[in-house]
Amino acid sequence: QGKGLFATKNIRKGETVFVERPVVSSQFLWNALYNYRACDHCLRALETAEENAQRLLGRSSLVLPHPEQCSTRKELHQQCPRCQVTYCSAECRQAALEQYHQVLCLGPSRDDPTHPLNKLQEAWRNMHYPPETSSIMLMARMVATIKQAKDKEWWIKAFSQFCSKTANEEEEIVHKLLGDKFKGQLELLRLLFTEALYDESLSRWFTPEGFRSLFALVGTNGQGIGTSSLSQWVHACDALDLPLLQREELDAFIDQLYKDIEKESGEFLNCEGSGLYVLQSCCNHSCIPNAETSFPENNFLLHLTALEDIEAGEEICISYLDCCQRERSRHSRNKILRENYLFTCSCPKCLAQADDADVTSDEEEEGEGETDDAELEDEMTDV
Repeated sequence: QGKGLFATKNIRKGETVFVERPVVSSQFLWNALYNYRACDHCLRALETAEENAQRLLGRSSLVLPHPEQCSTRKELHQQCPRCQVTYCSAECRQAALEQYHQVLCLGPSRDDPTHPLNKLQEAWRNMHYPPETSSIMLMARMVATIKQAKDKEWWIKAFSQFCSKTANEEEEIVHKLLGDKFKGQLELLRLLFTEALYDESLSRWFTPEGFRSLFALVGTNGQGIGTSSLSQWVHACDALDLPLLQREELDAFIDQLYKDIEKESGEFLNCEGSGLYVLQSCCNHSCIPNAETSFPENNFLLHLTALEDIEAGEEICISYLDCCQRERSRHSRNKILRENYLFTCSCPKCLAQADDADVTSDEEEEGEGETDDAELEDEMTDV
């Protein structure tokens, strides 16, 4: 779990507890395959709301009402002149260049499959199917940031704030991606990672044990980031002051739009990535959280919002599980938490259900007959 974060004053339900920028972040490698386009630095969606909806629906003729409510400003977009990676603004391009992009820029080798960075990315894609919840490129950006930095020790200290233990010895829990059946895949990733990014000042991160710790750091601390110009447009439309009939028509249009998108595209709606946030990583888990994270600015800025009134001195807890996972049995919830975050939950909900039978929820029981290969794919996807 995190170190624990406590309210310093009374916080009202719905109030923003804090807004935080990540130490480092990266969009998922699978975004490109699904034609998601996000700023390579801040993950702001680069499509207009209308383009976003057209792609998700597979309908290029769709026209959205109130186009002025779309926040995407294409005239501000810029590309790296060497590798054509796209940013939402000159500021993001400059920030990336100054922090890590000089090391990671592929230049004319962008489409060269033999380039070490491309080999690393391709290996990750072959091992880790969508949806990703962390990415090898988050680790690459950590290394690149330190390689580029004048004050390397400052950055090493910044990353050392995050938990990077690979096991919880007291409870004999090992992070599931670091178990015996993944040894071959981890070793291949480590060798490719070393070929692409080795740096003497970080030599310990490239050893087998150091690489496992780096993997555990990203796996246990990486916060998923989802951005969408369409959802931004919907929120802006919700805030419009319209006559009753127009309001009803717009609401009905949006409801139908989401139903059609769900039918056509399923779950892959957002540009997605992962980031490391110092304050957020301090928050402990609860299956009945009193705060939640969101990305209302359509970029990597994390907002922590109170789900209920929180008294001064009370601990601020988030859920490491998504909404569906929180509805599973205590046994199922703790299986996910033990494998991914190395602890057994003792929140009020889990304590109240302590005498429940140790049976998994229906979703997991259905999957118990899977082959080892299917199970392996599944678990690589979870982390």
